Amino acid sequence: MSYMQFLECSRSGQQFDHRQLHNLSPEGAPMLARYDLDRAGRQMGKTALLDRPPDMWRYMEVLPVDSEEEIVTLGEGFTPLLPMQRLGERLGLTKLYMKDESLNPTGSFKARGISAAVTMARKLGAGKLCIPTAGNAGGALAAYAAHAGLESFIFMPEDTPAANRVEAEMAGGHVELVQGVITDAAQIMAKRMHEEGWFDISTLKEPYRIEGKKTMGYELAEQLDWRLPDVVLYPTGGGTGLIGMWKAFDEMERLGWIGEHRPRMVTVQASGCAPIVKAFHEGADKAEPWPDPHTMSSGLRVPKAVGDFLMLTALRESNGTAVSVSDDDTYDSIVEVGRLEGAFLCPEGAACFRALGQLVDQGWIERDESVVVFNTGSGVKYIDSLIEYRQSRREAEARP
Repeated sequence: MSYMQFLECSRSGQQFDHRQLHNLSPEGAPMLARYDLDRAGRQMGKTALLDRPPDMWRYMEVLPVDSEEEIVTLGEGFTPLLPMQRLGERLGLTKLYMKDESLNPTGSFKARGISAAVTMARKLGAGKLCIPTAGNAGGALAAYAAHAGLESFIFMPEDTPAANRVEAEMAGGHVELVQGVITDAAQIMAKRMHEEGWFDISTLKEPYRIEGKKTMGYELAEQLDWRLPDVVLYPTGGGTGLIGMWKAFDEMERLGWIGEHRPRMVTVQASGCAPIVKAFHEGADKAEPWPDPHTMSSGLRVPKAVGDFLMLTALRESNGTAVSVSDDDTYDSIVEVGRLEGAFLCPEGAACFRALGQLVDQGWIERDESVVVFNTGSGVKYIDSLIEYRQSRREAEARP
């Protein structure tokens, strides 16, 4: 059973009925699911997990479903935490790990949040779901909506990697390509959404994608024998995973599963679109929209995130930091990690490994600290973008 009690506005703390469909709160802020964690902690110990299937729904008591029959799942979650020994030796790190989200259904971490969101949307009566996407979330929505017997309407920038578009179309998603970036796609979708009767499951504009993403935090703790790492590096576009993991750490302490220790959280963005990095280093409590966003890392091309204040809070509460990485460095990191470890990273994950090197060189990360880097998707989905980028680099290098 779930111990969920209500939804809470992340700004005002006002409570709302979780048995109804919700998007943003009246304050225009994300809604967060809250649970009776004291009761859950008394009823559910860590040992209860030992006989459960290796997927994200093993933490069902702190997820928003009441029965297994409600769940819309393709087997998402419990992705491997891989030691990166050869890369660690190059960087001088003795405890370096990669949480490889590329092994999720639909090839990215988006499967977690979309599974939870589609589960609850179907449960609460939504029949048509819509989303603006930089790529992976659109493919995931089409797949999970198809599995649930729902319709999906997906708005993508026209330069979204072809694999994401084809993936969504093959699963029956109604795909519309849009000039511009994800915020432009969102504006076009919003003009039609109410007239068409679509339910919006945009990043943090409904309460449950964050619940799916927070399971990455639960898994980290379980896979490290209930001791959180010292540092977590995470690529940040909309930031749902960062916010979700920070939420999970607090929940686990309330459950009695971990102590007070928290990782220093590191947001990684592209230098061509780094609103959270800029806001963090300027001491701001929200991020201004990034002008002219451009990067090969399509998942990081998010000029304005609705959860910016929640990300900045997590970074500061954890004594973390924010780092931007150029596209050239991102591409070089894909090559380096591939040749050292055999992992074909997505650009967003590769940016995190390059940021890791920067922080080690600066002394911000000590050599004996435990570090987890998230690879949020499969490089296979970016084949066309990588070929194009490699060719443009070669042409630039050949010019006199």
